[in-house]
Amino acid sequence: MLKTLQDLIKEIGSNIRRLDPATACEELKQNGGVLIDVREPQEALNEPVTHSINIPRGIIEIKIPELAPEPETPVYLHCASGGRACLAAEQLQRLGYKKVTVIGCTPSDLIKHWS
Repeated sequence: MLKTLQDLIKEIGSNIRRLDPATACEELKQNGGVLIDVREPQEALNEPVTHSINIPRGIIEIKIPELAPEPETPVYLHCASGGRACLAAEQLQRLGYKKVTVIGCTPSDLIKHWS
């Protein structure tokens, strides 16, 4: 039987660290991690998140080594609903990144906490 996307995200989510936007922003300010927006470029342009680097989920495995060459670099991922961020987080963990976090919120919620 095939899994639905929601089933897959739920399964993946049990192995991924998640934070609310306030906590994630505080951590980012302290640990020098990178904030990655895994939405498509047009989505990121329509609702940009300050300090966020747009790397669409479909190419994150290709681009992440340039941005975070060390596996201990804290990487925080966000998207519109959390689904793509979870899928991207799973891939980063498979690549060997140790400190991957999904920020569970909408971009507008994340924007509020970057003041």
